[in-house]
Amino acid sequence: MGACCTTHIKYQGRHRADDDLAEKEGKGHQQALPTPGHNGAIVRLQGSSSFISMYTRKGKKGINQDAMTVWENFMGEKKSFFCGVFDGHGPLGHKVSRHVRDTLPFKLSSIIKTSQPNGCTENDAAASAGQSYGKNDSNGVNEDRFSSWEASLIRAFKESDEELNSGLSFNSYNSGSTAVTIVKQDEHLIISNLGDSRAILCTRGNKNRLIPIQLTVDLKPRLPDEAERIEKCGGRVFAMDEEPHVLRVWAPDQDSPGLAMTRAFGDFCLKDYGLSSIPEVSYRRLTNNDEFVVLATDGVWDVLTNKEVITIVASVKKQSTAAKVLVYYAVQAWKSRYPGSQVDDCAVICLFLKEQPLVSKSLYDQDHNHNHDYDMSKCGGSQLDFADSNICGDKKAEEGETVINCDFTMDKSIEQRD
Repeated sequence: MGACCTTHIKYQGRHRADDDLAEKEGKGHQQALPTPGHNGAIVRLQGSSSFISMYTRKGKKGINQDAMTVWENFMGEKKSFFCGVFDGHGPLGHKVSRHVRDTLPFKLSSIIKTSQPNGCTENDAAASAGQSYGKNDSNGVNEDRFSSWEASLIRAFKESDEELNSGLSFNSYNSGSTAVTIVKQDEHLIISNLGDSRAILCTRGNKNRLIPIQLTVDLKPRLPDEAERIEKCGGRVFAMDEEPHVLRVWAPDQDSPGLAMTRAFGDFCLKDYGLSSIPEVSYRRLTNNDEFVVLATDGVWDVLTNKEVITIVASVKKQSTAAKVLVYYAVQAWKSRYPGSQVDDCAVICLFLKEQPLVSKSLYDQDHNHNHDYDMSKCGGSQLDFADSNICGDKKAEEGETVINCDFTMDKSIEQRD
């Protein structure tokens, strides 16, 4: 029997079916084998590892245009990661997203490698990649490190975009892709964003409460600076009558393509009119309070808030299934909020910053009797309490917010169908 959902439903903790997903994956789900990448990296396109959970699911609009990749031991450094999710759009968006998935991390690694002096050591390579030790600003950001990373990333994005317009076997004139990526090296996190996919960080605040921190800004035409750039270059920004709340980017002389973002790979029909392939790059120094990072395409963010996402991910028993459980809840939210519309593609990467998150163990210990209806905000034995009482308690949901409830029967055949 499938899920039985209402318009506003309340997520109260890990459901028994979350454990079922973990058990099935451990017993019967065959992991995709990783492949070797540049500079000794280990490349994954799906599955999980000690710190990673990945999952993508096709929506109801045709071929899955989402893509994702994780390069472990990026640049040959142990426990360094490159993670990226890519959301294609247009007739050949799936080809664009997959091409960028494969080329972008390779180009970034190559750019960094070629910038190294000959014969440098592994630590020297890290320094040339942006880990030079210079002056820190008031927020603890190393200016030399960030500037070096920013330049390398912008160049890698630019070269990947140019390659799409240089005689490949497919045409990217009316097709493109978003990209959101992170590079983690020790306590350093470098974030790059192109379009409206998103990355968030789950950290602990006062009293060990879990708090979501959005690491990227959705680069859409509703942002004044983005719209101004488009219009200065001759493009147009307006919403269609049937979607008055969704601003889109249009060519100057025809009502197409109507792109809902202002930066993307491909989409060369708009590149002369302000659409940019230059990513926004930012830096964050990680601390012991930080738990995990979630990267996802807009199929997740269109129906779940940042708070809901960290609550779902933090409550799974096995972190290897976190991405799959999150996608499943996003699909249920689509069916609840937009019953007459087609579910979008979803792709999720969860990067756990600790090998076994404390919240997973503590919630599992409390749930050993498989009590489905406990309120996460009242879990006295948990050492990590959730800051968002409107998710776990009886407070009314914010406007437009879908709150997920464990009090429905999850479809236990979901893994067989995927």
